[in-house]
Amino acid sequence: MSDLGFTLVQLRYFAAAAELGSMTSAARELMVSQSAVSTAVAQLEKELGVQLLLRHHARGLSLTAAGEEFLRELRGYLAHTEELAEVARTAGQTLVGRLAIGCFATLGPFQLPRLLRACERDHPNVQVSVLEAEHAALKQALRAGRCELALMYGYDLDDDIESVRVGTAPAYVLVAQDHALARRKKVRLAELADEPMVLLDLPHSGDYLAHLVESAGVTPQVRHRTAGFETVRALVANGLGWSVLNQRPASSMTYDGKKVVELEIRDQLEPLEVVLAWMRGVRLTRRAQAFIRSAGRVARER
Repeated sequence: MSDLGFTLVQLRYFAAAAELGSMTSAARELMVSQSAVSTAVAQLEKELGVQLLLRHHARGLSLTAAGEEFLRELRGYLAHTEELAEVARTAGQTLVGRLAIGCFATLGPFQLPRLLRACERDHPNVQVSVLEAEHAALKQALRAGRCELALMYGYDLDDDIESVRVGTAPAYVLVAQDHALARRKKVRLAELADEPMVLLDLPHSGDYLAHLVESAGVTPQVRHRTAGFETVRALVANGLGWSVLNQRPASSMTYDGKKVVELEIRDQLEPLEVVLAWMRGVRLTRRAQAFIRSAGRVARER
């Protein structure tokens, strides 16, 4: 077996310095001397034969291109070393430790609570932290190692991301309570073609929803754009247009006390998948694997 020549301590010290952008901050976080961190990082760079950090006098640290790639791989490695220690400490006991997951912002209120409840029921000693963000930011968070899993919609996923379906979110039309079509159960999007539309305009989501309408042969007449899910509902309730959404609140009441009506879409549209995503080729921790299993069971029970 070849001797790699560097230590786990050196890797941990480098990761802390890179994440915090300062040898001093890393030393404070690790509760060691600054010289210990500086020496460990220098020895690691010498052993690897490549510079990982750029030292800027009085301006902290920044990663080289090699350092960025090394840190990206290192995050997963360190997570598994932590898990390895937990396996030894808790052999034959329940699963323990931390799990960071991302969640698409508008999915959170509808999907996240029951998944967290299931995980807590199955694995009460796993501590789950949640990063809420939009689609592109979640993909970046996965690549940067800031979260191990991401609960998101299953569209525009790149080749380096793997996923498993945990639900579907069929689109529906939203109109005001006094809209001419409000008493109908189903409509074709063409029936709304000449009316103004309110678009949920989150990054990527806006393009997806507009394309969904266009796929039914309708050019959306967008009057209002907003990144707020409840703002869309309130604008529709006040007669400022109709909309297409995927998530369904339990109440038809909007924040300002008015009501909206949900109508099924007659057009043949592919339902949007809700997925748990992770980086392809990355060996998931046991905690992440357990969360996926819990989520799968929740999906089957619905």
